[in-house]
Amino acid sequence: MKKKAIIIGSGAGGAMAARMLASHFEVTVLEAGKAFKPLALPLDKLAMFRKTGLYFDERMIQLLLPAMRIDKQAEMVMVYGRGVGGTTTLATGNAVRADEGLKKIGINLDAEFSELHNELPITTDHQRFWSPITKKTFQVMQEMGLDPQPMPKLLRPNDCRLCGHCSIGCPTRAKWDARELLTGIDVVTGCKVTRIDIGDRRAQRVHAVKGMRHLTFEADIIIVAAGGYGTPDILRASGIDCQPTLFVDPVLCVAAPMEKARQHRQVLMPFVSMRDKYIISPYMDWLSFFFSRSWRKPMDGIVSLMIKLADVEQGDVRHNRMQKVLTPLDHQRLQQGVADCREILMQLGARQQDIFLGILNAGHPGGMLPLTSAEAETFHSPLLPDNLYVCDATILPQSLGLPPMLTIMAMAKRIAKIIKGTMGNVVNI
Repeated sequence: MKKKAIIIGSGAGGAMAARMLASHFEVTVLEAGKAFKPLALPLDKLAMFRKTGLYFDERMIQLLLPAMRIDKQAEMVMVYGRGVGGTTTLATGNAVRADEGLKKIGINLDAEFSELHNELPITTDHQRFWSPITKKTFQVMQEMGLDPQPMPKLLRPNDCRLCGHCSIGCPTRAKWDARELLTGIDVVTGCKVTRIDIGDRRAQRVHAVKGMRHLTFEADIIIVAAGGYGTPDILRASGIDCQPTLFVDPVLCVAAPMEKARQHRQVLMPFVSMRDKYIISPYMDWLSFFFSRSWRKPMDGIVSLMIKLADVEQGDVRHNRMQKVLTPLDHQRLQQGVADCREILMQLGARQQDIFLGILNAGHPGGMLPLTSAEAETFHSPLLPDNLYVCDATILPQSLGLPPMLTIMAMAKRIAKIIKGTMGNVVNI
């Protein structure tokens, strides 16, 4: 009889760990959200209501897309996914390696990244679909010495409709997401974990609520992969402290009106320029398009560039609420990114006075139980009981300023290998 594994969360880390452990354990995944459904309404129809003032608060997007969760703070808006597949269903499918911080503490994931490239549909073949404005932006950034590179995508290009819905749910499943890892695995949806009972250095049972019912799950191994937003609350409720070292990878878009640009009908983030502590990439920012007054331009008449910042690891999450203020250094780096984007847009033909900014938002929370060099081999904090692991961005040792999905899956692979090596061959009698 196989031992039991409970995995809390079905995003990149949880789904990959579930897939890896399924051959050795009886795996159950507990997911707080429901089955994911992409936005069904056409964006151009929704855009018709912008002038009415109907879209006055970013949290309203949850009415249209229940899997998208919004935490609105004074300085920025946090966006994350809650549903089967986690935030991978709302991510733009970037498959970029982001393990610089892990390398610094002695962790080498070359084998795991190689496995992912063999197992998943990672490609840059989308270049053949680039629009004229995308090609021109790429050329301008080359001429400026910004060294743009095509973004590796978790994508099946021949199935892509170029609808621009990458960040609100791909309607054709051309974009890969973590749901594909969960085939044949028991997933309990609408099941919110509240705490884990711990005693004698062992995690003994998981407590959860599903509707009006209180459920308990016993397991031999427990993996918490509820994301950088959900995991800290579960750990603290279970008596395991976390550090106020939250990073969120803030995003700010810089845009300009450009007639018939049609950037909204493109793969989002088709290429990327790596700068010092931030990246620049073309990105149609739907959050700003619907909820920022400065974005009241026609859908096909906006060119937008994303800045994604590797912020200072300083902040906290408590009771599913972000406590995060950008530091002066963060603002300095963000302003440098804005200056770069302004120059790019003017090289594309925009006027300085016409350039506008988007809503400061973030979607990559993590870092509140960071790995150290002492845990490079075990991937296991001494604060955790022996049979409990954390398998999401919570354990990343530093902010990325890059899409984390591929790196989280590589860590999940390594953690699953460690678990199988220590427990996987043992069976209950």
